[in-house]
Amino acid sequence: MSYTIKKISGTPDWSTVPALYLDVQLWSEPIDIKSQAQLCYDEENLYVRMKAKEKEIRAENTGLLDSVCEDSCLEFFFRPTEDIRYFNIEINPNCAMYLGYGSGIDDLVRLIVQDPAATFGTKAERTADGWQVTYKVPFAFIKQFFPDFQAKEGNAMYANFYKCGDKTSHPHYFLWKFVTSKPRSSFHSPAEFGKLIFG
Repeated sequence: MSYTIKKISGTPDWSTVPALYLDVQLWSEPIDIKSQAQLCYDEENLYVRMKAKEKEIRAENTGLLDSVCEDSCLEFFFRPTEDIRYFNIEINPNCAMYLGYGSGIDDLVRLIVQDPAATFGTKAERTADGWQVTYKVPFAFIKQFFPDFQAKEGNAMYANFYKCGDKTSHPHYFLWKFVTSKPRSSFHSPAEFGKLIFG
């Protein structure tokens, strides 16, 4: 499973950026939630927009150390290189962010960014039928952890995308690329991520 990241110049025009769909549901009863992700990049940043069509939205967490996956939550996990280590970015409708780094659930470290809006340009907003988040991941930030990372045409990253809500009225777990392991912690399966190709 793969997705080509479009290269842009200037502010992203999301109407021209292809979407990928989080249409695999695991571990919960069927529920009418639809979600998607879009990515593009320029010389300095990876840009991400994720959207959810969701009738009953939970948005309780606001703090720097809160567990945003308890709320309605959109998540992007990615390995910038062939290295198995990855980042996981989880954001709720309040724009509260969980940022993790490691090689799996057992050694994941939470990275504390004092002002995520300044670093990542995070923005969350309600829509007519749900909510969405947009943000950027500066390549300079990625290079602090992966010095050999290069965002150039033909290079690949590895990722999965998730929509979840542990404490919503109807707990749910959607993802882009199917994972073979059974427990919910298998979101943290970097060896099973799909491929993102810089176009």
